[in-house]
Amino acid sequence: MVASDCEGIRISVVTATFNVVKELPGLIESLRSQVYKNFEWVVADGGSTDGTLELLSSIENLDIRISSEEDFGIYDALNRGIRKTSGQYYLVLGADDRIYPNALSEYAKNAYGVDFVTAAVRFGERLSFPLKVRGWQYGYHTYVSAHSVGLLISKNLHEQYGYYSRKFPIVADQYFVLSAIKGGANIVETDVEVGVHGVDGVSGTDRVGVITELYRVQVLIGESLFLQTILCSVRLLKYALFDRFR
Repeated sequence: MVASDCEGIRISVVTATFNVVKELPGLIESLRSQVYKNFEWVVADGGSTDGTLELLSSIENLDIRISSEEDFGIYDALNRGIRKTSGQYYLVLGADDRIYPNALSEYAKNAYGVDFVTAAVRFGERLSFPLKVRGWQYGYHTYVSAHSVGLLISKNLHEQYGYYSRKFPIVADQYFVLSAIKGGANIVETDVEVGVHGVDGVSGTDRVGVITELYRVQVLIGESLFLQTILCSVRLLKYALFDRFR
């Protein structure tokens, strides 16, 4: 892609917040450090009372818009934020996520004419890439590194596949991404590391919820009911025997 095409792609960074005043400063600085400037930051707040809104309202030198109202969880907030975006593409970032200065530039130069762009993401000491094998076993991790930080998404996909479903409070992102890919959406992978994924969040703590929701998602997108039932049972047994008290 030539530079003029890259610069013409507007990216919307979307963040759902609720009482995260302590986590936000690092994210704010990582956005300010971006080499690529054609982006906006849309924050969908759930009615914070800890100073989050005051901090956000005081921000200068960023194109930011803030919406604050009660919601039904993170995906409801993200849906509200996405609807308010002006970019052709959006990137989800949590309050405790951080992206490197070249992140948005890397996404923009790979985005022209595609539905998804996925990049490498740091989880602590582990660097995450798409696994590229056995979609029946790994779900959307076969195709993407992570929803937050690691996946640039064409906003137009929501017109065809809907927004994040409230039927899946923990893994609605996986249902949306897999539905789009099964429907023919294309994806480009860059092996460039673009940022660090935060360690907090429901998906990292409610393992039983994640396992059971993933089971439902895999069945709904057409994977074998028999095979998915076995996988779900094995994962729950493994959690009960080995992981529960870690």
